[in-house]
Amino acid sequence: MGVKTMLPSYELGFYALTVTCAVVYSGSGIFEASRDSMNRKAFRDGIKPGWHYFGRKMDVADFEWVMWFTSFRNVIIFALSGHVLFGKICSMTVPQHRAVMYMLYGVLAVLGSMGLVYLMIILSHCLVLYSVALAKQKWLCYVAGLCCLASFKVEPFSSWQSGFVTGAFDLQDVLFYGGSGFTIMRCMSFALESSERKEGIYSIFDLLKYNFYLPFFFFGPVMTFDQFHAQVSTRELRRKDDEMRNIRVHALLHVGAIIAVDIFFHFFYILTLPSDLKFMNRLSDWSLAGLAYSNLVYDWVKAAVMFGVINTIARLDHLDPPQPPKCITMLYVFAETHFDRGINDWLCKYVYDHIGENHDNVMKELMATIATFAITTLWLGPCEIVYIWSVFNCFGLNFELWVQKFFQQEPFAKLEAKMSAAMSRRIRAVFGAANFWAIVLYNILALNSLEFALLVTKRLLLTGFPVSTLSIWFITYCGVQLIKERERILAIEEEKCDKAKVE
Repeated sequence: MGVKTMLPSYELGFYALTVTCAVVYSGSGIFEASRDSMNRKAFRDGIKPGWHYFGRKMDVADFEWVMWFTSFRNVIIFALSGHVLFGKICSMTVPQHRAVMYMLYGVLAVLGSMGLVYLMIILSHCLVLYSVALAKQKWLCYVAGLCCLASFKVEPFSSWQSGFVTGAFDLQDVLFYGGSGFTIMRCMSFALESSERKEGIYSIFDLLKYNFYLPFFFFGPVMTFDQFHAQVSTRELRRKDDEMRNIRVHALLHVGAIIAVDIFFHFFYILTLPSDLKFMNRLSDWSLAGLAYSNLVYDWVKAAVMFGVINTIARLDHLDPPQPPKCITMLYVFAETHFDRGINDWLCKYVYDHIGENHDNVMKELMATIATFAITTLWLGPCEIVYIWSVFNCFGLNFELWVQKFFQQEPFAKLEAKMSAAMSRRIRAVFGAANFWAIVLYNILALNSLEFALLVTKRLLLTGFPVSTLSIWFITYCGVQLIKERERILAIEEEKCDKAKVE
């Protein structure tokens, strides 16, 4: 049934009220647990002194978030502010050479922060993959690129390369592996795009301009070479209507998100609480479910802030970078689940869509997802928890297609054709609610721990059955219906925009 199917307003109002009450009830349980556990010995490492005048400590269990706003804060401000000023001068004086200027600034920033040896390691990998690109053989590009990626993700090759970088500071490992991993993904994109080019090959200078664009270098997102090359080669730099206003609004939203997370961490210890499973057993099923969901929402906010800040800088440079990830609250299908849209776009273009084609063939879809998650496993760094996460998410993505194919068979197709569009939407939302929790449970494996994921699963599906299981499923059903309503409104607005453009 179509996405434009409408439900009665009173029904949607009931769904909204139900979800709101459930979120408040679950949140109150997490708040009480955070307040009661503030001084527990088991939480000393995860909770540090915060707002003394409110009598609250702060959850500092997330290494990345703490790193950004302590040891890395000044580096971010200095490096990106310098890039913005440098980029503005270049776009005003020599817009036709701005890509070269961005590259020079990026090379100097990498040299100054990581040293000459690290720069030489990166350049050597760029040279290797450029040499492979000359052969114009896709399979060779994949093999060489994945071998280079493995050299940064698999022992003993990883330690061997990092051992060349002398000296030590707090962020050395983060910057080393971040810059190295994203470099290989960019080099593979360059090699694959070069192999498809009919006339000649892009120069190694094009690769260096692409790789050493500083806002993307250490933390991404990955922008495929064809898009970057086309955008950065534009000589006429013109802003769209209200573009600067939108950039300012997005920048303020990111600042607001940072402040909101800081406030949230003083009252809800969603990252530290799951570390003590004995304490978790005391919580209600609703609080546990809310805690699992909150972990995914927070990780989305973190990704949205990081990529949002970087994307704001890129937009100031007249680029159109990959969008931030779609919020987990708006998801109920595995195909849209990702926390890094740049990597997701890369995987879809070069692996998932390339093998799976239109994604309606069961065997091709299975091969495409296995290949995609195999590369993702290598990208994340092979280890037991990543293996488990990959297997479950690969299964979830395929299971969606299997269920879809199953219900397209007789007599299910005839039954759906006979029922109203609204009833079909309700039935699909029931399955979407189950899928929503599958996404949550599969992903907290990687975001938190296997033990916490098993505890939540056991409480929701076994010990909490049937009351907690069915009630939380119903609440999620209400939430999925609200998501579908938003999708319906967006689809109508998009149709109106398309009609206006035609007219």
